[in-house]
Amino acid sequence: MGQFDGKVVYITGIARGQGRNHALRFAREGASIIGLDIAGEVADHITYPASTPDDLDETIRLVEEAGGKILARQGDTRDLAFQEELVADGVRQFGRLDHVIANAGILSWGLTWELSEHEFTDVMDVNVVGTWKTLRATIPTLLETDAENRSIVIISSVAGLKAMPVQAAYSASKYALTGLAQTTAKELAPRRIRVNSIHPYAVNTPMGIADTSAMKIFEMGEYTRYFISMMDHFPVASLDDISDAVLYLTSPQARAVTGSQFQIDMGNSKV
Repeated sequence: MGQFDGKVVYITGIARGQGRNHALRFAREGASIIGLDIAGEVADHITYPASTPDDLDETIRLVEEAGGKILARQGDTRDLAFQEELVADGVRQFGRLDHVIANAGILSWGLTWELSEHEFTDVMDVNVVGTWKTLRATIPTLLETDAENRSIVIISSVAGLKAMPVQAAYSASKYALTGLAQTTAKELAPRRIRVNSIHPYAVNTPMGIADTSAMKIFEMGEYTRYFISMMDHFPVASLDDISDAVLYLTSPQARAVTGSQFQIDMGNSKV
């Protein structure tokens, strides 16, 4: 038996990386998965590889191979009607909704005064507006679920606790997610729904280790002091390091935890 037997989890950004790993971990614990991913290029200024429809298909295959049930579609978190339809179809198929993992997001680099309008607003639209639309699409259904343990986890960043140079849009968006999580936690606490945010440092994903802009900035040396952590021996978190936190925060063992900023940052936010 799994600790999420009979539960249903909604996950954005599911095609690869953290989102895929969360889906697999929940499926192995007995949950059914509703998921989406844009599975394509979000903006031409993003300098790490985009996910693809094949990536999304592979997530579906892996979840089913693990014995899980999944409804996953290609779509954009910025499309509220799409998300509402996906939630409704998922609930018709699986009967309920217990947990929401707002994972989808993008990262771009640039000095504040050199960013184009699109470079700033694309990141804000995906990371902030897209996450709000995820909450707007799912919370009404969460409120209808008759369960003691319901929760939302918003994936922010260490950049949502400690602003990073050359990341004006990303840091602004992740601080916004920290505030959004706090507000939603206060609103949903009386309704017995917990809301927490997770704040990773570097993670072993294409965004985390295959971004050519990041490599150039780290090589410059001018700003590297802001990116160091306390744990030089452990520079990049594994996917399971993040999924462990997600599964904990959605589990009954975290029933006393809401409104928290859960840091998985190798101490970077304190340096």
